[in-house]
Amino acid sequence: MEEQVGALWHRLITRAAQRGYPEAAVALADIEKTAGLLFRAFGGDPGLRIASAAAIRHGARRHWLARVAGWGEKATLACRDGETLQLPATLALLPQRELNRDLYLWLIALAAAHDQIDPAAPWLQQNQQGARIALSRFPGLQARYLRLVCATLELRIAPERLPPDEAAQEHRLRQALREPGSVVEWPAARRPLQPVALWLYPAPSPAAARSKRPDPGPNQPGGGSPAERDRQRRRAESVDLPERKNSFLLPFRADSLLSWAEFVRVNRPTDDDPEPHAARAADDMDILSVTRDGSSTASRVRFDLDLPSASEDDLPLGPGLKLPEWDYRKQTLLPDYCLVQEMLARRAAPCELPPTLRRDAQRLRRQFEILRPGHSWRRAQPDGEELDLDACVRHAADCAGGGHSYERGLYRQLARQERDLACLLLADLSLSTDAWVNNRGRVIEMIRDSLFLFAEALAVTGDRFALYGFSSRKRQHVRVQRIKGFRERYNAVVRGRINAIKPGYYTRMGAAVRYAAGVLQPQSAARRLLLLLTDGKPNDLDHYEGRYGIEDTRMALLEARRLGLHPFCVTIDQEADDYLPYLFGKDGFVLIRHPEDLPRQLLLLYTRLTRG
Repeated sequence: MEEQVGALWHRLITRAAQRGYPEAAVALADIEKTAGLLFRAFGGDPGLRIASAAAIRHGARRHWLARVAGWGEKATLACRDGETLQLPATLALLPQRELNRDLYLWLIALAAAHDQIDPAAPWLQQNQQGARIALSRFPGLQARYLRLVCATLELRIAPERLPPDEAAQEHRLRQALREPGSVVEWPAARRPLQPVALWLYPAPSPAAARSKRPDPGPNQPGGGSPAERDRQRRRAESVDLPERKNSFLLPFRADSLLSWAEFVRVNRPTDDDPEPHAARAADDMDILSVTRDGSSTASRVRFDLDLPSASEDDLPLGPGLKLPEWDYRKQTLLPDYCLVQEMLARRAAPCELPPTLRRDAQRLRRQFEILRPGHSWRRAQPDGEELDLDACVRHAADCAGGGHSYERGLYRQLARQERDLACLLLADLSLSTDAWVNNRGRVIEMIRDSLFLFAEALAVTGDRFALYGFSSRKRQHVRVQRIKGFRERYNAVVRGRINAIKPGYYTRMGAAVRYAAGVLQPQSAARRLLLLLTDGKPNDLDHYEGRYGIEDTRMALLEARRLGLHPFCVTIDQEADDYLPYLFGKDGFVLIRHPEDLPRQLLLLYTRLTRG
C-alpha cells in the first residue's frame, strides 16, 4: 500500500512540476532535413551536421514545485562544436507548436551566424553578437524573435522572486534578449542563470584523453545497425580501469550510504544482445567514464585487424604510391601523407559464375544488349552505300523552286555507333561489410554479387570498365585491391578475384578516391564515371574519423571533378542523408534501403547514369 501511494504521489508531483506542453511538441527528427537546408541557406558551415544535444546539469535556481518533485535539475541546451550543431531532440517548452518550431529555426539562424562573432568574447556577449547578426541579415526573423522572447520570458522566474544578486542578473538577461548587444557587463551571482532557450551554450569539452586505439566508428565492428544506434551525444571522459572489473558494492565509510558503480563491456563480439539497463543508466549520467579492460577477446575473434604476414597477404604491385591528404583544420593539403598500395589476390583460383547468379546474369545480359554498340545509317553523306531519298527530294525541290542548286550530301552511310565512356567501380571492403544484412547473408556477399553481375552486364555492352576494392589501416597502409583493370578482359581469372574478396581493416576513403581518379583520368572517353560502393562513413584507426575524414573525402571528390570525372556514390548506410549530400551533392548519390536489392539497383543506376 505504501509503495502504491508513493508511486501515485511521485506521478502527481512530477506532473505538476513539469513546465512544458507535450501536446505542442516538435521533434528534431521531423524537421531534421529542413534544419540542415536552412542552416546552409543561412550561411552556416556546410560541413556541420545536425545532432541531438545531451541533457546536462545547469545548477540554476528552479521553481519551488520543481525542487519538491526533484525535477528540472537537467536541461537540454543547444550548442555547437567543430563537427555538429546540437539541438534538443524535442521542443515542448512553449504552448504553441508554431512557437516551438520557430524556436528551432531561430537556433539554426543563430548558429549560422556563429562564424562571424568574436571567438574571444565571453559567452554572454557571443550570443548577443550572434543575435544582432542574424536579425540584421534576415529581417524577416524579427517578428518571430520578438514572439519567442515574450513567450520564453513568461516561463522564467520573475526577478522580484529572486535574491538581489540573481535578480540583477535576470534584469540584464531580459534586456539582452529584448535588445541584443545592449548589455556589456554582467553582475556576479552565486547561482548561474536559468537556462536560456534562445541562446547557444558552449559546447561540452571533449573527453579528457583518448585511447591509442579508438573504438570502432559507426560503420565498423561493434557499431550496431543504423536503426538501433542512439544518436544522442553524451559527455564522456577517459579513466583508468579500477582493480575490480565487475559490478561491486563499495562502502566508503561505516557511517555512509552504500554507493555502486558499474563498468559495462560494450564492444563484445561474443555477445549477441546489449544490456538494456546499461543504456537506460547512461541517460541518467552526467558524464560517461570510458576505459579499456585489456581483454584479448577481440584480438582472438577479429585477428585480421592486424596485418598478416607477407607470405599470407595479397601480392603487392609495385612499391606503392604516396598521395596527399586534406587537413581541414589547417586548411592545407599535406603532401605525400598516405601510402597507397595496389594489391592483387594471391590465392584467387579462376572460377565460373556462381550457380545462384546464373539466372539473374542471363536476364541482365539480355536487358543490357540494347546498350551494345550497333550499326546505324548516317544521312546526308557525300558518299555511301545507297542514296538518301529524303536528301534527294529536298535537293530536287530546291532546284525546282529556284533556290540554291549546289549538291548536298545525297547518300546514306552505314556506320558503327560507339559508346564513348569508361567506368571505374570502387568498392568498400572494410571490416564493417562483414555485418549481416539478414538471416541470409552479409554485406560483403551483397557486394560480391554486385561485382559479379555488374561485370557480366558490362561485358555485354562492350563498355570499358575497371573494378577495384579498398580498405586501410592508418595512413601508411591504404590497400587498393585490383580486381579488373581497364586493359584486362573479363574472364574466369577476374571472376576468381571477385570471389576472393573479403572484409578487413578500415575506410580511408579520400586516399582511395584519389588513387581511383588517377587510374580513371588517363582513359580517353567522353564520359568517365567513378562509381563508389560503400556502407558507411570514412573511418580509420588514427585521427581519420568524424569531420576530418568527411572533409578529406570531399576534397578528393572535388579534385576528381576538376579532372573531368563524374563521381557517384551507391550506399546502404541508412544515415547517409547526414553526410553524403555534403560530399556528392543532392543528386550525386543513391541510398539502397534494402541491401539485398543492391545488385539489381546498381545495374539500373548504371543504365540511367550512362544514357545521359
